[in-house]
Amino acid sequence: MFLDRLTFRKKRFGYYILGCFIIIVFNQLGQIPLLFSIPSDIIIEPDSNPMDIIKSIPSNLRLFLTLLASLITVPGIWLVVVKLHELSFKSIVTKRKKVDYNRIIFSFLLWGLIVTSFVIIGYFISPENYEFNFKLKEFLILSVIAILLIPVQTTVEELVFRGYLMQGFGGLFNSRLLALFLTSIIFGGLHLINPEVEALGYGIMIQYLGYGFVLGIMTLMDDGLELAIGFHAANNLFIVLLLTSSWTVFETDSILRDISDPTLTPLNFIIPLIIYPIILYVFARKYSWKGWYGKLVSRIN
Repeated sequence: MFLDRLTFRKKRFGYYILGCFIIIVFNQLGQIPLLFSIPSDIIIEPDSNPMDIIKSIPSNLRLFLTLLASLITVPGIWLVVVKLHELSFKSIVTKRKKVDYNRIIFSFLLWGLIVTSFVIIGYFISPENYEFNFKLKEFLILSVIAILLIPVQTTVEELVFRGYLMQGFGGLFNSRLLALFLTSIIFGGLHLINPEVEALGYGIMIQYLGYGFVLGIMTLMDDGLELAIGFHAANNLFIVLLLTSSWTVFETDSILRDISDPTLTPLNFIIPLIIYPIILYVFARKYSWKGWYGKLVSRIN
């Protein structure tokens, strides 16, 4: 099982705290180019909204520099896993002998199809809520940036939360359930700073928390990050390319723009409560998942 390795017990949890600090330092260093790209004529007041300041940067450049921070974080993760913990990098990715790219592709295509379907259905049900935002040059640049860097950003998040921290909490508490719970809560909680929460209210956190739990369950049941990596990449990539709005964390030159007043819809609850369990069922059938209690709840031997 993914948390049966015993490798995380080579170091005490204090090493994981140090490791997280190192990863955060690399991530913060990666954000320096974004800060230096803020136009010089922007006046920053003590009560200025940070998102408004960042959005003064042209959208494609802003997206590139935002995602660049994840790319710069990769060497930090490698340094922590390989040098600090003296483990192979693969140890936080999968229990299999090698990374299963077919799993990544299947998960990516499945969730990408579903995300695209939701966007198309939403457009045809309420076309008055959308405007056509397509501009060829800007969209092509967006596509190159998104296709190259969004998988890096989402994979980094999976490596840190479902890979590194899940093993760290598993070793600390000797509990798969607590490892799943804590990483999912922390992952979902970090989305509190997203502008979507301010626009839609705390009810949207049900979707973010559900997102964290479904990715964690995939990881534990499948003994690796492959499905979570594909799922996460598809979610961010297709949304960035297909749909944007003035109140989302990634405001891009996508095909459509949502111009409706921000409000929670039934879909925000249907996705975590119904769609995510269906996705897990599909994966369970395809990959013959068994022993749910043992992999999700039981203590680590």
